[in-house]
Amino acid sequence: MEKPETQTTKSKRDLMLERLRAKHPEGNFEDDEAIYGQIHDDFDAYDKSTEEMKQREAAFSDMFTSDYRSAAFFQNWRNGADPLVELIRQFGTDIKDIIDDPEKLDEISAANKEYLDRVSKAKELEEEYKKNMVVSMEALEKFQSEHGLSDEEGDEVMLFLVEIMKNGVLGIFAPESFEMALKAINHDADVEQANYEGEVKGKNTKVEATLRKKKSGDGTARLDGKNNDGKTRPVRNLGAIDRASGGNIWERGNEKRTKIQ
Repeated sequence: MEKPETQTTKSKRDLMLERLRAKHPEGNFEDDEAIYGQIHDDFDAYDKSTEEMKQREAAFSDMFTSDYRSAAFFQNWRNGADPLVELIRQFGTDIKDIIDDPEKLDEISAANKEYLDRVSKAKELEEEYKKNMVVSMEALEKFQSEHGLSDEEGDEVMLFLVEIMKNGVLGIFAPESFEMALKAINHDADVEQANYEGEVKGKNTKVEATLRKKKSGDGTARLDGKNNDGKTRPVRNLGAIDRASGGNIWERGNEKRTKIQ
C-alpha cells in the first residue's frame, strides 16, 4: 500500500519572504533587519497610496453631493450611456444657455482648445509609444540572446522596469531602485578603477619577477665575478711613507699605482 504524500506546510515567515522576493526580486532578505525594513517601506507606500485614493474619492463625493445631476451623469455614463446625450439629459437647457452666453464664449473656446490639444497630444504619444516599443522589444531580444535568458526571464526584466515606471508616475521610489540607479551611475567609474587596479597589479608582478631574476643571476657585474677572484690581496707595506701619511697612500689618495719601467 502506497503511503500518502506528505505536504510541507510553509511557515508564515517563508510565505512572507516569497511575497517580498516576488515583489522585490532585486532585494536582499538575508536578515531580519532587511526583511522588516522592506515591510516597513511597503506599508509606507501602501498608506500613501490609500491616502491619495481617499482624497480622490472625497473629491468625487463632494462633487456628487454638491449637485446630484453630476452623480447621475457619471453613473449613467459608466453604465454605457452616450456622455453627450446624458449631459443634455441631466443638465438640459442649462448647457445651451452657457454655450450661448457671450461672457462664457472665451472660456468655452479655451476649454475646447485644451480638449483638442489633449486629444492630439494623446494620439502623438500613442504613435510614439508604438514606434518606440518596436525598438525596445528588439533591444530586449538582443539582450536575452547576449545574456542567455529565456523568454520568461526577459519578461521578468521588462515587468520590473514597467513597475519602476508605474511607481515613478505615482511618486513611489523603492530602496532597490535607488541601488540600481547608483550602480548604473557608478558603472563606468567602477570598470575604470578595476582596469587600473589590474594594470597596476600586472606591473607589480612583472617588477617582482624581474627582481627575483636578478637575485638568481641575471648577468650583471658582481664583486666576486669577472676580474675578481674573490680573494683578498695583501697591501704592500711602504714602511715610513705609510706611517708619515697616516695610512696607506693608495687608499687615501684613491690613486692608481703606476708601475715603474
